[in-house]
Amino acid sequence: MTDTLSSAEIARYSRHLIMPEVGMEGQLKLKAAKILLIGAGGLGSPLALYLAAAGVGRIGIVDFDIVDFSNLQRQIAHGTADVGRPKLHSARDRILSINPETKVDLYEEHLTSKNAMRIFEPYDIIIDGTDNFPTRYLVNDACVLLKKPNVYGSIFRFDGQASVFYPFKGPCYRCLYPEPPPPGEVPSCAEGGVLGILPGVIGVIQATEAVKLIIGKGDPLIGRLLHYDALAMKFREFKLRRNPKCPICGDNPTIHALIDYEQFCGVVPPKKGDAASGEMTVVELKKKLDRKDNFLLLDVRNLNEYQICQIPGNVLIPLPELGNRLGELPRDKEIVVHCKMGGRSAKAVELLKQQGFTNVVNLQGGILAWAENVDPTMPRY
Repeated sequence: MTDTLSSAEIARYSRHLIMPEVGMEGQLKLKAAKILLIGAGGLGSPLALYLAAAGVGRIGIVDFDIVDFSNLQRQIAHGTADVGRPKLHSARDRILSINPETKVDLYEEHLTSKNAMRIFEPYDIIIDGTDNFPTRYLVNDACVLLKKPNVYGSIFRFDGQASVFYPFKGPCYRCLYPEPPPPGEVPSCAEGGVLGILPGVIGVIQATEAVKLIIGKGDPLIGRLLHYDALAMKFREFKLRRNPKCPICGDNPTIHALIDYEQFCGVVPPKKGDAASGEMTVVELKKKLDRKDNFLLLDVRNLNEYQICQIPGNVLIPLPELGNRLGELPRDKEIVVHCKMGGRSAKAVELLKQQGFTNVVNLQGGILAWAENVDPTMPRY
C-alpha cells in the first residue's frame, strides 16, 4: 500500500481526511484499492463516478455495449455526444475528468466462464451491476472460488436491492436464489422499464458498501438484503443466512469450477428462420404482410408501449389480459405474436399452444427487430 498523499490529493480528499473513520490511513487504503465493475450502465455509472471521486486508485470495468439514446435517461456516465461510442470509452473519459489520478482498466468483452477468473484475479472487490441471471450466477461463483467480496445490486421499475456476498463470512447469491427463474419469467429493465433515478440510489449504496469494506469501518450488508421501494420511499431489510447445502459455498460444495451459465439459466439462443422452432423473422413477416396473407398479427405489449409505435395491421391484447381474451382470437388461421424484444411473446405463444392453438409463431426480436431491419423510421424505446 502506498504510504503518501501528494499536496493535491490532500486538498482533494480533505473532507475525508478530517473524518476519524477515514483519515489518512483510510484514504491511503482507498488509493491502494482495486475495484472491478461488471457493467458500465445504470448501476455502473454512479459506481464509477463516486468511487473515482472517493479516491479509489484502480477501477476496472467490464462492458461490451455501446451508448444508445435509451441509456441517457439513467446512465449518467454517458452524455448525448457519446451515443454510438463504446460505453467503456465514455465511462473512462468521465472518470478521468473527475479524478485524473485514477487508473482505469477496460475489458471490452463478454464476461464468460473462460475469462472471468483471469479478469477478477487482480481486484480486491467485485461489484455486480448487471441485469441478467446468467451473469449474476457467474459473478457469484467466480467470487466464491476466488474468495472475493461481491457487492450486489439490482433494479427494476421502482424497486431496488443491494447486499454484500462475502465468501465464507456470509451467504452468497446462490444461498438467496438457489435456482434461476424460468427464462422470460422476470422481465428485464428493457422490457419492464426502470425509474431513471433508481440506479443512482442503488449504485451509491453499492459504492458506499465498497468504501466501507476498503477502510474497514461500519457494518456492511453481509447477511442482509436491503430493499428500496421508491414509490413508497421505504427501505426494508431482510436477514440472509448461509445455506449449508449451497452447492458452492456450503459445507460440501459440488461446484469447484465455473460452469455454462446460459445453460444453467435455461437460456437457449433462438434458431433464425427455423419454422419448427416456432420463430419467424421480421423479414419473413414483412413478406407476409406484402403478400396480404391471411393471418393475425398479435401484439402482447402493454398499452403505453403500443402508443409509442406499432406494426401496421396488428391486434393488441396485452399479455396479462391474454388468458381472459382467448375468445377474441381465431383458431382457423396462423397467429404471429410479437412484443418488444421477443420474451413476452414467447410466453404468449406457449400459453396459446397450451390452450389448443396449433398455428402460432413468435416474432423473433420483436418490434425492435422490425425497427432495425424493416422500418428504420419507427421510434425505438
